[in-house]
Amino acid sequence: WLYKHRVWPRLPCQHIPQPGPTNFTTTFCTMCCMEAVKHTGGCHCGAVRFEVWASPHLHVFHCNCSICTKKQNHHFIVPKCNFTLLQGSDNLTTYTFNTHVAKHTFCKTCGVQSFYSPRSNPDGYGVAPHCLDPGSVASVTVEQFCGEQWEETMRTHGTIRAMSRPAGTSAENQHKH
Repeated sequence: WLYKHRVWPRLPCQHIPQPGPTNFTTTFCTMCCMEAVKHTGGCHCGAVRFEVWASPHLHVFHCNCSICTKKQNHHFIVPKCNFTLLQGSDNLTTYTFNTHVAKHTFCKTCGVQSFYSPRSNPDGYGVAPHCLDPGSVASVTVEQFCGEQWEETMRTHGTIRAMSRPAGTSAENQHKH
């Protein structure tokens, strides 16, 4: 009742957000228990800027596949509906290889990949935590991901596919949103 006149950002889960329990500018969905902060970030030269709604406690993957090793790619995964490109779409270029499912986007000017569409989660984005502006991350947990054995790792990993689904949805009802 106290917050009905406050304009809260729309959460990807489409539920009505409530004020969050942390010191960050957070929203919290009481229906699906999703805490989210608005992270902002971009490339080195500033041509590409984005915002992403995600937990202040990031679960980051460190992959050892061929391209992630060369780029030292670390990323956390979010649903596409949690990500907004604010500027620079005309300054992005895309590299693909092998299955061409992953879309490795990077800035044409400075070469930084601040986000991309991963093969593991083509319905979401992998966001580079080191490209976020300071102040919105409370903690980072890093999980090693064996991209050298991609098919086996994906077969046995328990949660990675669900990370690009909006909170409160399952694989069965994802197409209804």
